[in-house]
Amino acid sequence: MRAWMFNGAGNPLELKEVPDPVAGPGEVVIDVKATGLCHSDVSALDDPNWAVNFPNLPVVLGHEPAGVISSVGEGVTEFAMGDRVGAFSGPPSNLGYYRDGGYAEKVSVPTAGIVRIPDGLDFISAAAGTDAGNVAYHAVVTRGQIEAGEKVGIIGIGGLGQIGARIAVVKGCEVYAAEPREEVWAMAEEIGVQKVVKDITELADVGLTTIIDFAGFGSTTMGAIEAVQPRGRVVQVGMGQLVFEFNSNSLIIKEVELIGSMGGGTEDLQGVYDLMASGDLAPKLTTWDFESVPEGLDRLRKGEVQGRLVVDMQK
Repeated sequence: MRAWMFNGAGNPLELKEVPDPVAGPGEVVIDVKATGLCHSDVSALDDPNWAVNFPNLPVVLGHEPAGVISSVGEGVTEFAMGDRVGAFSGPPSNLGYYRDGGYAEKVSVPTAGIVRIPDGLDFISAAAGTDAGNVAYHAVVTRGQIEAGEKVGIIGIGGLGQIGARIAVVKGCEVYAAEPREEVWAMAEEIGVQKVVKDITELADVGLTTIIDFAGFGSTTMGAIEAVQPRGRVVQVGMGQLVFEFNSNSLIIKEVELIGSMGGGTEDLQGVYDLMASGDLAPKLTTWDFESVPEGLDRLRKGEVQGRLVVDMQK
């Protein structure tokens, strides 16, 4: 099969012919029909600090595949060949990090890391749900513990942030957003965001009790702590800058709760798929070609993508 191999920061991805994966005990092999491109993969390509997340190089990059099960391993009874599934990012699979991931024509995944795709939901949307949806739902609902009627702030209206904002709207929250790119403000308002500003500190007088930072560039984290209400909650998802200078004064004085959020799980992805299947969640998506994965990642690097970029493997 063909796969895009990652050899560490500073090295370009390489398209290679590699052996097809084999389903081990408790695993399935998925014929990939769509796979999302993620800004964290751009960070892995550019930032040596990400090396700790890749213990076994080279590895097939990518952690957002959706497709059809083509084989099952020993002991697998809950899934069968022909099932349509999405494989969520993060534990227990850690696709594209600790094991070969989704920038390939096939991928092997533990059954604990997959969820059935509802009837009527297309593979492109399902792939977007595996990471952008899954991570956003986990941050907003599971870790953020938002409640209907709450004033919620979203930092970053990109692939994840647009989904996180919409989830908060659907859950009955009054949602505000900070996004420096004015060209995406209209999209934010279309999905129900009350007001969009360039910097989260401009919303300090709104009364935000929970802020989810999908950017993570240091200044955004500090801005969220400054803008949130006393004893409010800041959920950190974005990893745009892993190391930065941190002033803890407002965190301590205001007794702000700073929470990390990583990946998601079965219940998170199921929640996303339910919202997608109902029509309540329909994120802006752009399709891309498998042969041009590096160029797609470069578009993410340059900030040229609105919404989520998904490779269509059905062509």
